[in-house]
Amino acid sequence: MGAALADVVVVDLTTEYWGSLGAALLADFGARVIRVEDLGRGRVAPRAPRALHPDARYDYDADLVQRNKQGLALDLDDPSGRELLHALVAKADLLFTDWPADRLEALGLDPAGATRLRADLVYTRGSGFGPKGPDRELPPLDELAAARTGMMPILPQPGEPPVYAGAGPLYTAALLALGSLVALVHRQRTGEGQEVDASLYSGNLYGASLDLQAFLAMGGDRLTQPVARTDAGNPMSGVLYPAKDGRWLCLTMPDTDRWWPGLAGVMGLAVDDPRFDSHEKRCGEYRLELIRVLEERFACHDGEHWRARFVEARLSADVIEDFEHPATDPQARRNRYVLELERPGAGTIRTLGFPIFMSETPARLDRFAPCAGQHSAEILHGLLGLGEARIQELVERGVVA
Repeated sequence: MGAALADVVVVDLTTEYWGSLGAALLADFGARVIRVEDLGRGRVAPRAPRALHPDARYDYDADLVQRNKQGLALDLDDPSGRELLHALVAKADLLFTDWPADRLEALGLDPAGATRLRADLVYTRGSGFGPKGPDRELPPLDELAAARTGMMPILPQPGEPPVYAGAGPLYTAALLALGSLVALVHRQRTGEGQEVDASLYSGNLYGASLDLQAFLAMGGDRLTQPVARTDAGNPMSGVLYPAKDGRWLCLTMPDTDRWWPGLAGVMGLAVDDPRFDSHEKRCGEYRLELIRVLEERFACHDGEHWRARFVEARLSADVIEDFEHPATDPQARRNRYVLELERPGAGTIRTLGFPIFMSETPARLDRFAPCAGQHSAEILHGLLGLGEARIQELVERGVVA
């Protein structure tokens, strides 16, 4: 099978987890993504570096966000290093970056400078709050972006502190990859490159779209306040119930007329119980009574008991799991959402696989995260045509590693 993006060359100037992940999504589908590591004193450090767990046998973060990439290390404070990077950008289809604007400008790789190197370049930049407006230069920190979306106050139970869900980086990485591909399609049709920006702010806003879109349409306080578990309008949808072993159960049965006969059977209730024999009663006059009854009965058995009964009755309900579930779930393995493979130096490992299925050009893992400069000679020779002697000279001068 071929790779969908086999002919696409990407220069990856990313430092943040989410920026690097966005470029990795392109590499997973075959794009030649060249991760440039800056050896200069002015190099960009991650805004929110994350320390690996002390028990880690390998850099598991890098194995996800840098996989399938090639590694090139250059001293970008040195004019020769910058010339090499410029030459590389001139050969690339896409420049993918989350570096600060002032560093990019100093390197001659702001949008105007980069497109002087290649006029039809697609220039993708991840930012904190978008390319325009007074906050365009604020640091790209997901906690700050998430704090502005309105979601954090409504996630906890009433009276509890706001909850940071931490999903913004993934949304933003996916939007950066999507924007890049849309721009490449446009370029293929017209020959025209362009700038692409997706921000942590935009990623978080779209992550909140289900509630935010409703608020934009209707406004009011109802959508801005946390809702107590027992204040839900439908006891059979969105209400969580504890099982005997402390695990939580999730019911998603908005159309209660459809699901009530099955749920009543599982719970040992009469389908024609006069308190609950219509949607209007279940969600109206007897709503709290139904919550009380369900809570009382769910507390009689462990989570696994209820899971078996839900499956048996084909109910839209399940047990809320921790990370052990996807780590061992055959469904996640079968769809390659989680991979188990041999890693040199670490033995058998489990790692996140690929969230997108494609029948003819599937994503694949061709290489683990590169070491700094692992492919420098190969890239400088193969893409830029440098001879062995010239590369060795650059290495000895410390321009290339």
